[in-house]
Order: sequence, then structure tokens, then C-alpha cells
Amino acid sequence: MSAIEQTEAARPRGTRLPRRARRNQLLGAAQEVFVAQGYHSAAMDDIAERAGVSKPVLYQHFPGKLELYLALLDQHCEALLLSVRTALASTTDNKLRVAATMDAYFAYVEDEGGAFRLVFESDLTNEPAVRERVDRVSLQCAEAISEVIAEDTGLSQDESMLLAVGLGGVSQVVARYWLSSESPVARDKAVALLTSLAWRGIAGFPLHGADGQLSAEGH
Repeated sequence: MSAIEQTEAARPRGTRLPRRARRNQLLGAAQEVFVAQGYHSAAMDDIAERAGVSKPVLYQHFPGKLELYLALLDQHCEALLLSVRTALASTTDNKLRVAATMDAYFAYVEDEGGAFRLVFESDLTNEPAVRERVDRVSLQCAEAISEVIAEDTGLSQDESMLLAVGLGGVSQVVARYWLSSESPVARDKAVALLTSLAWRGIAGFPLHGADGQLSAEGH
């Protein structure tokens, strides 16, 4: 169950919930408000009202708006990193790996809760704690991708990291454009097009310990 769904399920005012369930409910309400209004325009009053709780209850869990925002940001940064790692581990076929990783970014931005806006389009990037988290998750995703590239190609860690940053950056930028432009191209077709573009580049690097180039089948 997503944070938004947890909010809907637990919204009636006055309902007593276990602490973890209440925290998840508040995070779901905060996500709705922050995505709709942005950090600066959102108020704790709005979040408490959306959650169906009193403001003192909200402050029992989060001492301030920034702490609430950072908790939500941590949650969704972790979700993105898990999606990328899961995609990379889903197959040993490198072309399918590229496709799965691209699709992980598309699925992330397409999620109806709009959480990607907190990570990639935050209006609070001048806040060091926010900037650090956004930079960290981008770096962690690139590191996960670079490990596969280095293992398969024998390129140095620095070289693999450059390629990984490029693949991750292209994936999230194109996925966000695809969503914001309301492109008529279906998601699976968009992923296939982007995979074809990326694969034509990455497949040109020799497979480590083997003759020829990276194979799309079984490597």
C-alpha cells in the first residue's frame, strides 16, 4: 500500500492508530500537499487537515515542516534506489538490463503520487539537507549501474562511473519530459526507443575477458 493509499485508509479524524501507521498516514498527507503546493506554499495546518488530525498530533511525529519534508524525501529516494537496483538484478542479459533500468525511471515518474517531483523538481534545493539527499541518491543509482558496467567491460571505475551517470541522467530527464509533455508515445514504446539509443552506445564496449563486443544475450 502506498503512502497516499495509507492516508486515504486512515484519514477519519479521531481514529487512534499505531505510531507507525500514523506516521505513514502523515507522510502520505504531506506528500499530497507538498506535491500540489510545493514546500514553500505548504503549511503544517494544511497537512494536518489533509491527514484529518490536529496539529499537535502532527508535531508529535515531526517537529517541523523541514523534518517532515526530509523524512518524505528519504522515503522516496530509497524507493528510487531500490527500483534501480532491482532492475539491474532482474536479468543477466545486458540489453534487458538497460531496458529494465530505463523502465524503472519511467515507472518512478509515472507513479500517481507524483513523488518524483520531491526528488527531481523540489523547490527547496537551496536547502543543504535537501541538496545532499538528492545528490546522494543520484550518485548511489549511478554507482549501482557503474558496478555492472565495470564488471562486464573491464573499464576503470572512473570510466564506468561516467557512463553510468550518463545513462541515469538520460533516463530521468527523458522520463520527466515524456510525462510533462503528455507524449502520445506509450511508456513501453518510449522505453524501447531510449533503450535502443543507449544500447547502441554501451554495446560498443568490449566484454571483459571475451572476444568481441558486449552481447545482448546472456552477458
